[in-house]
Amino acid sequence: MNPTTTQSAGLAREQAQRFLEVHARLSAEIGRVMVGQREIVDGVLTALLAGGHVLLEGVPGLGKTLLVRTLGHALDLEFSRVQFTPDMMPADIQGTMVLVEGEDGLHRLEFQQGPIVSNLVLADEINRATPKTQSALLEAMQEKQVTVGRRTIKLPEPFCVMATQNPVEQEGTYPLPEAQLDRFLFKLLVGYPTEQEIHTILDRTTGSATPTVSKVGDADEILALREVVRAVPVPEHAQSYAVKLTLATQPGGTHGPRMVNEMVALGASPRGAQALLLGAKVQALLAGRFAVGCEDVAAVALPSLRHRVMVNFRAHSEGIGAEELVRAVLAHVPVPRA
Repeated sequence: MNPTTTQSAGLAREQAQRFLEVHARLSAEIGRVMVGQREIVDGVLTALLAGGHVLLEGVPGLGKTLLVRTLGHALDLEFSRVQFTPDMMPADIQGTMVLVEGEDGLHRLEFQQGPIVSNLVLADEINRATPKTQSALLEAMQEKQVTVGRRTIKLPEPFCVMATQNPVEQEGTYPLPEAQLDRFLFKLLVGYPTEQEIHTILDRTTGSATPTVSKVGDADEILALREVVRAVPVPEHAQSYAVKLTLATQPGGTHGPRMVNEMVALGASPRGAQALLLGAKVQALLAGRFAVGCEDVAAVALPSLRHRVMVNFRAHSEGIGAEELVRAVLAHVPVPRA
């Protein structure tokens, strides 16, 4: 074997091992505060390391905010939390010009940047803000910059938005438009803890001891790990599987089951396929593989596609949601052989 090839393979193994170590340490630190919700924790870490944004949906009190805040503490990143309300304006997020008094006693206008200028942004109860305010996040999430008047501010790297929303309460909420939902790499559904997990939560939160979280990484390391993720190769059969899953969610196509044509108003865009492959690359690394397999693509299909499938009136009337339709697509699309 060529010495250069051997050296590259050794470097790749070393990077993959470092990826596993950092992921394990982050997961362990979050576990010192969070109880259970392993699938949600893994989904959040997968999205962060893949370079995407996350939407966490669940009823209040399940630890969504705690999870994101704990992740911010475990990483040496600039962290900010925005509590969305119906009266919030875009300037409250992006920043605005304020009148300040100088040492000479004179007043002048000075730009004060908003909380969006941060590495890790917790957008708490994002669906409580009006569409005008929600749209202030679109440029930041896609272009990683914000424009205020004639001022354009580049956001620091890494940049990640982790938003939470309550799926039950409808009064005073504004559903996220499809264009904004599509910007989230994953949508994760946070469920109720088990009986034993509730006991553990009570033991941790009603006593005198408070769990602490140690720093386990920084911005440079996260950026380096994202490069490792991007470097994971995708064989043709795995990419073909991701493409067919995406196409199978679109009504009028030939790859999906009949119920997609009958019950889907809008299917996944190419961003869905991108989410599938990026998430699958992280899954492959966590499994100790150096190439993506179809099983890795299938493992991230639900969080990648459930928010990109919009159902029609018939589906609503029959109580069928995007979750069931994505599962039907997974069952229908054959897994290609390597």
